[in-house]
Amino acid sequence: MNRIIEINHLSAGYDGNIVLRDVNLSVYKHDFLGVIGPNGGGKTTLIKLILGLLKPNSGEIRFYSEGKPVDNISMGYLPQYNAIDKKFPISVYDVVLSGLSRKKSFIKSFSDEHHAQVADIISRMGLQGLEKKAIGQLSGGQLQRALLGRAIVSNPEVVILDEPNTYIDQRFESRLYEILSEINKERAIILVSHDIGTVVSNVKSIACVNETLDYHPDSEVSAEWLEAKFECPIELLGHGELPHRIIRNHHHEDIK
Repeated sequence: MNRIIEINHLSAGYDGNIVLRDVNLSVYKHDFLGVIGPNGGGKTTLIKLILGLLKPNSGEIRFYSEGKPVDNISMGYLPQYNAIDKKFPISVYDVVLSGLSRKKSFIKSFSDEHHAQVADIISRMGLQGLEKKAIGQLSGGQLQRALLGRAIVSNPEVVILDEPNTYIDQRFESRLYEILSEINKERAIILVSHDIGTVVSNVKSIACVNETLDYHPDSEVSAEWLEAKFECPIELLGHGELPHRIIRNHHHEDIK
C-alpha cells in the first residue's frame, strides 16, 4: 500500500499543556481510518496538525504522492457542526462551489466543468431543490450534507471528517456511509467520531487517541479494551439500521 501521510513522534499542546504525546501513525492511499477517543483526548488536535492548522511541539508529519515525498497533498475537510457560522449569508450551491476555489485561477471565474461537478455533488448529497437556500434555513442534517459536498467536490487525496454524523437524520445516516464507501474506492478517509459503534461498523482501521495513540490495523476493538484504555464506560445504543456504541457521560472520579 502507498502511504500518503506519515506521522513520527509527534507531540503537541496548548498553553504549555500536552494534548498529544509521541504519536506515530501512517495513513495509506485507500485507507478508511476511524479516530476515536474520549473528549479532550486529542482527536481534533490530531486533525488540526494534519491539516497544518497547528504546529507540533516536536516530531514531524510527512506527505507522499505516488511513493515520493511532497510538501503537501490535497485534503477536503468537514469541520464539526458547532464550528459553522449558520448566520453567514451563503447558499447551498455556493457552499459546495467554494470547495473548488483552489482549482481555479484567482482572476478567472468558475468553468462549466466546475459547475457540473457541483451539480453532481448536490445530487449525490440529496440536496436537489435546495441549491438557492441559505445555510441558515437548513436543517442540521441538510447543512452537514452541504458541508460534506464541499469537502469532496474537489476530489482531494484525503477527506477528513470531524464528527460527520452529528445532526444527520437517521434516514441519511446509512446513505452517508454508502457515499463514504464509494469515495473510499478513490481516496483515503479519516473519520473522527465519539460514536464508536458507527466507526467500527464502517472503517478499515482505527486509531484510539487519548494523549497517546494506539493503532489497530482492523476494526476489531472490544468495548472492554476501550473501557480499560480510556477509563470511560461504553454504552451500546440501538436505533435505525446501525448500532451505536458511545462513551457515556460520566465523571472519572466515579469510575476509578
